[in-house]
Amino acid sequence: MLLHPRSFSGLLCALSLPLSGTISSLISSVKLASRGTDSQAESPRHGVNSLPGARCLCPGDRERERPRRRRGRGAEPMPALLCRALRLLQRSLAAGANLGRGSSLGPGPGSGPPQAPGPYPMPGPAMQTAVVRCVPSEAKMTIALEVCGGRRRLEREQSECLQAALARIAHHLLKAQAGARKGRKAPGQAPAQAQDQAPAVGLYVGEQAVPGDTSNAEAWQEGAELRVGSARYRVQRNPPGLTLLALPASILAGFPVCPRLQVEFGRAADCTFEWLRETEAGRWEPAACGRVFTPPPDLVGRRLKLRCRPGDGSRLGPESEALSSGPVQLGPEACVFDGRHSFTQQAAAGSVLRVVSYNILADIYAQTELSKTTLYPYCPPHALHAHYRENLVKKEVLGYQADLLCLQEVDKTFFTHSLRPALDAFGYQGLFRLKGKQHEGLATFYRASRFQLVSQHDVTLGQALASDPLHTSLLQEVAANPIVQEKVLHRSTALQVCVLQSLEDPLRKVCVANTHLYWHPKGGHIRLIQIAVAFRHLQQITSELYPNTPIIFCGDFNSAPSSGLYDFVTKGSILPDHQDWTSNGEEEQCRMALTHSFKLGSACGEPAYTNYVGGFQGCLDYVFMDEDALEVARVIPFPPHEEITRHVALPSVSHPSDHIALVCDLKWK
Repeated sequence: MLLHPRSFSGLLCALSLPLSGTISSLISSVKLASRGTDSQAESPRHGVNSLPGARCLCPGDRERERPRRRRGRGAEPMPALLCRALRLLQRSLAAGANLGRGSSLGPGPGSGPPQAPGPYPMPGPAMQTAVVRCVPSEAKMTIALEVCGGRRRLEREQSECLQAALARIAHHLLKAQAGARKGRKAPGQAPAQAQDQAPAVGLYVGEQAVPGDTSNAEAWQEGAELRVGSARYRVQRNPPGLTLLALPASILAGFPVCPRLQVEFGRAADCTFEWLRETEAGRWEPAACGRVFTPPPDLVGRRLKLRCRPGDGSRLGPESEALSSGPVQLGPEACVFDGRHSFTQQAAAGSVLRVVSYNILADIYAQTELSKTTLYPYCPPHALHAHYRENLVKKEVLGYQADLLCLQEVDKTFFTHSLRPALDAFGYQGLFRLKGKQHEGLATFYRASRFQLVSQHDVTLGQALASDPLHTSLLQEVAANPIVQEKVLHRSTALQVCVLQSLEDPLRKVCVANTHLYWHPKGGHIRLIQIAVAFRHLQQITSELYPNTPIIFCGDFNSAPSSGLYDFVTKGSILPDHQDWTSNGEEEQCRMALTHSFKLGSACGEPAYTNYVGGFQGCLDYVFMDEDALEVARVIPFPPHEEITRHVALPSVSHPSDHIALVCDLKWK
């Protein structure tokens, strides 16, 4: 049991005890003050008031005082009581040295640092941390600190004066003290009569108090010291922190695992990562370090845990943990793409850049009843599930070590929660373009060590045709057939365009386009109009905005090498009498002559197929390159036919999509 600090404060102020006061007078005063305070006992860590004029007892003084017992509950020898009380006075002297100056709030004159009496040095208070979150774009800021064993979070206006914030901190401390006493009150014990006074609270930079009229946004700076009674807090302003840390829902042995994380006031590259594996005894032991972890087969059936500390390059924030929702599962023994990775073990360098185009099959299409029963009946249901296929997609695309990666049919959630975090860990920056109101779209990634983004120029082709004056003449020709016009304008087909600059040669820029055109087998005329809109948009970018910039045009064009679209792209023109203008019958014919100014060639040639399902096999995907600026250095071979058909067709347990990725190395001329 300890005497209530308010009793000492009032007592010493009334008696005006000097440091040279006799010890017997102090003891008599302690006796008087202790009457009726048994119910007000409080731990010194809860904060005390300044007690000027008090001094410590030396060992001889304590021995000369005869012990006396107080009657009633909780009685204890007087020396023990004095020891506790005087320790409290010591701490109070340390806390009250500078109170009453500058922006401090609380009683006591506080005139300079106290001198340690007797042969014993005065103990210094332990330094804690006050975390301040202050973002210029937000009106309010937060101050979080430990008070009475509990975490307190204050939300204050940034423009508010410091004095008001300090008063609020003192108020919170009083409430915490009152709650702590209430929780410790013994049964039948009378409530405390005395009320705490507000503790001295001040904010300091060095030994200089921050003026009370300073705004909160300006006052709470990194390294400042908050003094609350005897407690000391070092201010950390906007330290790195994790707002999100999560592991994938499905983890397969042999496939890379990358957490989803969001770092505030820091970078993922500056965070620390420690992976732990569950043992047979249910304990955790270290498994690996690093942002990405590939669990070995011996972890099948065991869970994973990740510990992460956010960083900003100079500071590390508090550690967080993420636990896998289930155990590591067994993945496929071999994948269709494994053999292709043997050709891409080394990344491209110098004047060579590696380009990948890949339709990865959106989950919204893979999970339909049509897909399960008609399109892909040969594929086991678990292999069509998004969580399973995502593991395979990430391993496949990472293994190609592309410089430019253009993906189609990318689910928005997959891009945000899984694909972008994984590729970011390997040094890629990603861009996403949603296709109208659908849940899937286009994704373009580029290696950040080789390219930087200059600008983006994404469009929805139907909207651009309807509203951009650039396409006025084309729109007039399309309007000659209202049925065709209606179909074209209401399609959600998008064109994703980004201009990138080489970091190795800043004079080199490249315009990268990515698209997924209308799918219908009888929609050749619609696709011709869509590609015409795309080319006019690209011509404006490469002639007016960035003159003489070559293009790389990737995508699922849903067109065979024998189609009018392929002729138009590679030959630069198409005539009104081409059969594709009547691909859906004479009723929808929309004949016109189209031209474009690019000289494009198919970098991967004309494969027998890039899409292989039970009812169709054909070449629909292309990487078109500007032949005036680029040439083909190498095309990564396709998987052997027997591997593709090992499980009848695609997708399968060993391949995540119904398409096959196009991978090629292009070289600057």
